[in-house]
Amino acid sequence: MEPSIVDKKRIRRSFGKIKNVTTLPNLIEVQKRSFDNFLQLGVEPTERLDHGLHDVFKTVFPVNDYTERATVDYISYDFGQPKYDVTECSHRGMTFGVPLKATFRLTVWDLNEELGTKSVRDIKEQEVYMCDIPLMTKNGTFIINGVERVVVSQ
Repeated sequence: MEPSIVDKKRIRRSFGKIKNVTTLPNLIEVQKRSFDNFLQLGVEPTERLDHGLHDVFKTVFPVNDYTERATVDYISYDFGQPKYDVTECSHRGMTFGVPLKATFRLTVWDLNEELGTKSVRDIKEQEVYMCDIPLMTKNGTFIINGVERVVVSQ
């Protein structure tokens, strides 16, 4: 009986004269660190720096209506827990991500047109579900609809 392909072990020989001079850099680590800095996942909402997603919210808000009677202010954002883990998302055909919830404050103003002053009529603060944000796996990929995807920078 002839031995199978698995039983045949090929000996690898290097005929190169130069040995490995340096180790290869972990190129995926740059992508992972950049994504983590954008989301600031492990940082408390009060300690977030003004970059990434926090900076995007801060540049968009506050939003005023055209009559200047209401203002929506951004307070903070927080992430929930992933519903399923990476392997279960790929088996179920789902996206591996977490819910993003942001806290906003709505301020309603009373305008005194004679004096030209504003006074606060009502203030409401509420946490609002925004979307599900895909999370990066330990390999630097995303699971979107059960398929592993890679972001390639150009």
